[in-house]
Amino acid sequence: MFKKIIPLNIIIGLRFLGLFIVLPVISVYALSFPGATPSIVGVVIGGYAITQMIFQIPFGIMSDKLGRSGTIIMGLLLFFVGSVFCAIATDILTLLLGRFLQGAGAIGAVVTAMISDIVKEEERTKAMGIMGATIAVAFALSMILGPIIGGYIGVDKLFWFVSLLPLISIYIFIKYVPPVPHIIHTYHNVNHFAFLKNSEILKMNITNMLQKGMMTFAFMIIPIILTKNFSWDIKELWKLYAPSMVFGIFAMGFASVMAQKKGQFKTILLLGIIFFALSYTILSMAVTQNLFIIGVIVFFIGFNMHEPIMQSLVTQYAKVYERGKVLGVFNSFGYFGTFIGGFVGGLYFKAIDGSFIESLHNIAFVIICIAIFWFLLILTLPNPHRKKNFYIPLETDELNKFAIFDTIKGIDEWYINNSEKLIIVKYDNTLIKDIDILELLDKKRD
Repeated sequence: MFKKIIPLNIIIGLRFLGLFIVLPVISVYALSFPGATPSIVGVVIGGYAITQMIFQIPFGIMSDKLGRSGTIIMGLLLFFVGSVFCAIATDILTLLLGRFLQGAGAIGAVVTAMISDIVKEEERTKAMGIMGATIAVAFALSMILGPIIGGYIGVDKLFWFVSLLPLISIYIFIKYVPPVPHIIHTYHNVNHFAFLKNSEILKMNITNMLQKGMMTFAFMIIPIILTKNFSWDIKELWKLYAPSMVFGIFAMGFASVMAQKKGQFKTILLLGIIFFALSYTILSMAVTQNLFIIGVIVFFIGFNMHEPIMQSLVTQYAKVYERGKVLGVFNSFGYFGTFIGGFVGGLYFKAIDGSFIESLHNIAFVIICIAIFWFLLILTLPNPHRKKNFYIPLETDELNKFAIFDTIKGIDEWYINNSEKLIIVKYDNTLIKDIDILELLDKKRD
């Protein structure tokens, strides 16, 4: 498994490094442009998320229909062009255009779908955990390198550094990423939008939107409050982000183990929500620097608890033939949340002129109310651990012999991995057992 996913993890890590590395400094940097206002700065921070939101679904559908490889390379090239625009920007509108173009390379869902294609479902939480850990490492490096590079040599030079990352990623993809297996599936009269009515997928979409919205809002307020209210220099921000990410990585490891080994997916999601609500409660009371730092650390713990399991859950709920599309919608919800978080953060600072931390009380109250709704929503999520896969050696390619699976209660889907000569049957182990599936197939073969 590791050999298959390492190149894709490097690519996703480089891409998120490019997106995250500017987050610690971009709000202060964008405010320095002529004509910049807090509202526009909020859009600059979350602007890439608008185009991510728009293009995630088309990119996901394109990858399902035309293949993952070309879609990923196209997205990386768009990210390169956007980064160059940000690097050469001399006005706020060019910077905003660059951010939009960075987001237009919406390949997150495609890379996740490709990992899902080449990894068995039983190993997928581990694979997604590795991907989440890779993103966390990219995040941690971003929190350290962003303030240092941006503070010492300029944020424009930081964007030039970012522009190199997609070019390196394209080389890695062409040289080292293995082809996806050849999958055969038969679905008659399929409703291609049925997944939109899947309540489990919808709950995960909402979770992604709220999690990413709270993240962007945090990155809007944290650097501005530290530099304006507590007199930090932009070069010093890494001193907060680095230890916060250490706590976050430990939280991610704990979450991965609890989800994969113990099947406690829902428990981890609920704990993460509690940490989100607690973090904003602490931030709203942070009249001292130390209390504010504690609030930021608690926020990173909650955020990183969610990261390794959300996409894994979505791929478990999605049918094999529509993973790219489902993940595209999932990521679109997340990027919509990213944009809203930055936009609301801009409006918030426009109202208070970035100077009164006491005004966090109001927004914290709203976030706590949202967290209560979110908590109740996840409480209704069924335990995904009851879903299992049964792998049967393929003895024939006559699909009609397996059509009996379409009529059996408890079997969610079945398909053939022709590359590995396997029939994969996904079932609910509270309704049917693997031995029952094997007996049904033996009778049909006889």
